[in-house]
Amino acid sequence: MDQYKSEFVRSLVSRGYHYQATDIEGIDRAAKDGPLSAYIGFDCTAPSLHIGSLVQIMLLRRLQQAGGKPIVLLGGGTTKIGDPSDKDKSRPVLTEEQINANKESLKGVFSKFLTFGDGPTDAVMVDNADWLEGLGYIDFLRDVGRFFSINRMIALESVKRRLDREQEMTFLEFNYMLLQAYDFLELNQRHDCRLQMGGSDQWGNIINGRELIHKYKVEKAGEEREVEKAFGFTAPLITTASGAKMGKTANGAVWLNADQRSPYEYWQFWRNCEDADVGRFMRLFTDMPLDEISRYEALEGAEINDAKIVLANACTGMLHGEEAAKSAAETAHATFEQGLAGDALPKVQLSADEFKCGISLIALFERAGLVASRGEAKRHIKAGALKLNGQTVTDMQAQISAQDFTDQQNLKLSVGKKKHALVLRPV
Repeated sequence: MDQYKSEFVRSLVSRGYHYQATDIEGIDRAAKDGPLSAYIGFDCTAPSLHIGSLVQIMLLRRLQQAGGKPIVLLGGGTTKIGDPSDKDKSRPVLTEEQINANKESLKGVFSKFLTFGDGPTDAVMVDNADWLEGLGYIDFLRDVGRFFSINRMIALESVKRRLDREQEMTFLEFNYMLLQAYDFLELNQRHDCRLQMGGSDQWGNIINGRELIHKYKVEKAGEEREVEKAFGFTAPLITTASGAKMGKTANGAVWLNADQRSPYEYWQFWRNCEDADVGRFMRLFTDMPLDEISRYEALEGAEINDAKIVLANACTGMLHGEEAAKSAAETAHATFEQGLAGDALPKVQLSADEFKCGISLIALFERAGLVASRGEAKRHIKAGALKLNGQTVTDMQAQISAQDFTDQQNLKLSVGKKKHALVLRPV
């Protein structure tokens, strides 16, 4: 670690973010001379990012903590095409209205991790639609396309995999790598951005952008003049200790927006991580000092659960605030240790008609997000895993109505010991 002089690169390497870099020593020198500007792009394909994107956000956070300037690039333009990297099939084409709605929904999460403003190390947020929408296609091909080799483009793993499997890749998608490279060039010229970061699946796109900047500058300056370098850096694909993809659960992705995954559910995700992942996740997803993390890694047996609670509190506090983390922890304590129903549990509100006429209990489990389908709920009933107010559910046709709320304001749904939700009577 002593070979690195900048706080930024030391942090990336010591915390486990380093997978590939075009020139790690060059990045180290640029960060030490600083402030270094770097960007990561996020396409607007959904209303929320999920935990799979959290490593990328944390890379920008580490940059800012070390005195660099983060650039969040929203892909208002590139989302219209779809990134073929790490994809086995084409993305659905979204309307401009859907893209704009997703873009607005995404913006809020970044302010939880980064400080935005006009200062030299304040983060900025830009949208590549600002320059891509105005491109004349012929001019773009003439000015940018001539720097790209078709031979090399089809040899990229993301393209080669689709072709080898005889899965269609449209010409629209094939253009994505040119546009992402052009993003890097634009940001280099507009914001003196010298580093693009991303996940390991973005390596080919990052290399294209770096080389485009170099070729473009050499052509402008002349072969005999040295031009300032641009750099690329990727983090590894994060999997759990058992090999599962990070953030994927039986009930779908772990979203970062609170309206798609409640703070309590987010807290539970971290609390339920595998023992072997605790220390690694602390290094990647929290600001905890490394020596403190080492102490938690040394815990064994039941004590590792204490470390998981620390991890869950730190991660939830960073995204949703300290009060949400505290409420989630208190709810978990009340639910699991005292058998009560804490306020932070996911909730299902019954309508007046449902309260009066009744609703299927299985439907409530599905609506609460405790099961992915009614078929899954039935399998859990057969296994004795579904409970209503602590009592095992055996009737697959059971209905919930007003008579079930006698002397209580809500009902508690449970799947096993770790997944719970409340059913609320009409207000």
